[in-house]
Amino acid sequence: MLQTARSLRGIVTAPHHLAAQAGRDVLADGGTAVEACVATAAALAVVYPHMTGIGGDGFWLIAEPDGDIRAIDACGAAAATATVGLYEGRDAIPTRGPLAANTTAGTVSGWRLALEQGDGRLPLGRLLRDAIHHANTGVAVSAGGAAVAAAKSAELRTQPGAYAAIFEFGGVPLREGDILHQPALAVTLSKLATEGLDGFYAGALAEMIAADLDRLGSPVSLADLAAHRATTPDPLTVTIRNAQLFNTAPPTQGLASLLILALFDRLDVAEAESFDHVHGLVEATKQAFLVRDAHVGDRAYMTINPQALLDDAPALNAMAAQIDRARALPWPQSPTAGDTVWFGAADARGQVVSCIQSTYFEFGSGVVLPRTGITWQNRGASFRLSDGWNTLKPGRKPFHTLSPALARFDDGRVLAYGTMGGEGQPQTQAAIFSRYARGVQLQEAITRPRWLLGRTWGEDSTSLKLEDRFDAALFDRLVIAGHIVERLPAFSATMGHAGAIVRHDSGVLEGATDPRSDGMVATW
Repeated sequence: MLQTARSLRGIVTAPHHLAAQAGRDVLADGGTAVEACVATAAALAVVYPHMTGIGGDGFWLIAEPDGDIRAIDACGAAAATATVGLYEGRDAIPTRGPLAANTTAGTVSGWRLALEQGDGRLPLGRLLRDAIHHANTGVAVSAGGAAVAAAKSAELRTQPGAYAAIFEFGGVPLREGDILHQPALAVTLSKLATEGLDGFYAGALAEMIAADLDRLGSPVSLADLAAHRATTPDPLTVTIRNAQLFNTAPPTQGLASLLILALFDRLDVAEAESFDHVHGLVEATKQAFLVRDAHVGDRAYMTINPQALLDDAPALNAMAAQIDRARALPWPQSPTAGDTVWFGAADARGQVVSCIQSTYFEFGSGVVLPRTGITWQNRGASFRLSDGWNTLKPGRKPFHTLSPALARFDDGRVLAYGTMGGEGQPQTQAAIFSRYARGVQLQEAITRPRWLLGRTWGEDSTSLKLEDRFDAALFDRLVIAGHIVERLPAFSATMGHAGAIVRHDSGVLEGATDPRSDGMVATW
C-alpha cells in the first residue's frame, strides 16, 4: 500500500512516474517548484498523451513563500471564425475532428507566464530536456494509456492528421509495453526550448501550426494564435473553519469546488466515511452544481459575481439550509466528460504549486498535426449552438471542468491538491480535503474509496457511484435516504487520478499519488 512521502528539499507528484521524476530532477538541479511543474507538464504531454498535451489548456495556482497566492488562466478562446453558422445543420458541435478543434490552445502560454513571473534559475532547454528525450527515444505505453487507445480507436483512427500514424503505428492501437515514438513532437519541443515559448503563438512554428490546422479543417488561424494571452485573474477564495480555500475563477468550475466545501462546513460533520460525511458532501455537490450549471462560464458573460457569492455568508447559509440531512435531492443533471492531469510541486523555499492541464476528451479532438505532432484539444465541443449558457461565440472562453485547488490551514500548512475526472473533479477535491482536514493521513485520504455523482463517460446513468470498498452499512443507508446507488470496482479509473502535496510550517513536505493512476511522488 502506498505511504505518504516526505522530504525537506523538494517534492513532485504527477499521474505518471516519468513526469514526476522529470520535475524532481529539476528541483535537484536547483530549480523552483514552478520550473519543476513546467518540466512535469512537458513530460506529461509526451508520456501521457491520452490525458494532456501542448495542444490543450491549463490553469495554475501558485502559493509563494511570502504567503501570496497567484492564479494563471491559460485557457484558449473560440476562433474568430468559430460561429454558430459554421455548424449550420448540426444540433451540436462534434466531439471529434477538425470542427471540434475550434479553440486556441493555451497550455504553453501558461508555462511562459508562470516562468516570467517567477525567479527562474534554469534555462528553458533544461526544463524541456526530459520531454524531448522521451519523445525522441520513445516511452513504454502504460496500461491505462493502452486501455484508452483501444477503447477510443474506432472514433480516432479515422480523424484527419497524424493520429493513426503515431498512435496506431502498424494498424493496431497501442498496447501496454509498446514503445511510443513522437519525433515530430520532439522537434516542436526542441524549437520551443531554443526559440522561446512565445514561438507557439508567433513566428515560424506558429505558422506551421496554423497551416496544419487550416489544411485539416480547423477554424483556428494564425491570427487566433497571435491574439492569445494567458491572464492572471484573482483566485477565488472562501474561509471555513481552520482553513482558507483557494481555487480558480471562471471559466473553470472552481466556484463549485469551493461552494461544496463551504456548504459542507456548515453541516458540522466530524467523522470521515460516515453516512453524514458522504451524504452531506453529495448533497452539497448538488447545491453547488445547480449554481455552476446556471451561471459559470466565460466571466465576461456571467451575470453573478462568483467571489461576491462566496463572501455572502447569509446566501451560503441559505444554500446549506436546502440540504436535507436525511434525504437525497433527486438528481437528473447531465455532467460533462473529460480527461485531464493534475500535478503539483513544492520546493525548499516554500513555493507550492497546484497545476492542471487537459485536452478535454481522451486525445482531445483526435486531430494530430502532422508536422508538429501536436494533439489539438476539443474543449470547444462543450459550447452550445443554441442561445443561453455557454453559447458558441468567437473569442468566448468555454466552460472548463479544470480547477486546481489550494488550501492554507490556520496552523500554517499549505495543501495543493487536485484530480482529473471532469464532473468528478470538485467531488474528489471535496473528499480529499474533508478527509485530510479530519485527521486522515494524506496518502490515505486519496487511497480510500471514492464516489461520483452523475454520468460516467459514454453512459446514461445519473446514479451515485461508489467504489465497493465502502462499508456495506453505508450503501444501505444511502439507498434508504433515496440515493440511486451503483457499485464500481475497488479502484476504478472513473474516480479520477488525484494527487496532493502539503508544506508544513516546519518545512516538512508531504506528497501523495493515486493508486488508480500510473503516477508517483518523487522527492529530492
